[in-house]
Amino acid sequence: MTSTPLLLLPGLLCDDAVWADMRTHLVAPTLPTPDYGIADTIGAMADIALQGAPERFIAVGHSMGGRVALEIQRRAPSRVAGLALLDTGFRGRAEGDAGEREREGRHALLDKARQEGMRAMGETWLQGMIHPERLDDDALIDAILAMIERKDPAIFAAQIDALLARPDATEQLTGISCPTLLMCGRQDAWSPLERHEEMAGLIPGSCLEVIEEAGHMSPMEQPDAVARTLEHWRKTT
Repeated sequence: MTSTPLLLLPGLLCDDAVWADMRTHLVAPTLPTPDYGIADTIGAMADIALQGAPERFIAVGHSMGGRVALEIQRRAPSRVAGLALLDTGFRGRAEGDAGEREREGRHALLDKARQEGMRAMGETWLQGMIHPERLDDDALIDAILAMIERKDPAIFAAQIDALLARPDATEQLTGISCPTLLMCGRQDAWSPLERHEEMAGLIPGSCLEVIEEAGHMSPMEQPDAVARTLEHWRKTT
């Protein structure tokens, strides 16, 4: 896979900025980062990404982008030379009270974005998104908030709808045959390491790597470590 390009798929309210520092450490060729627009399903996001992709590529997805990568693999397995899934998940929304709490929590953030603006919402949201010791890292915080501000509440609402209706990929994982790398920030409180360990147990031959001193936003928190891990896997698979 040494010359196969990387399709870098951003997560919720993210754009190419989530990959910008990491990209400078990569040797692999990278494709333009897809813009999901106002797509409100994971499937629609996958279709947008596939439209601009070459015949063969490695799908690299962060957070919600990991779910998009899985949907791409489900829809076009022959085009996916490899999967790299970062700080993500695979299950659908839980039923009952747990699922309702998720819906209420996401909509509370959406209400804040509509009432106070995207940056104010972002200041609340990122508290659990990064390593606690990085909360006073002004450069990192400003980069994340600027990225969030480039979106608007309509896009936020569409992406929330997509996540609340996300497909459950449990059965899909056991049938994935392409090389697969899982990466997780050690301090990721949103998509914790245990979830990635479960995924690694379901995907045949997959590799799990932990990014130290990083939370959910590992590509921005530790871009060098993420890039080195990705390059090592790509060259040795």
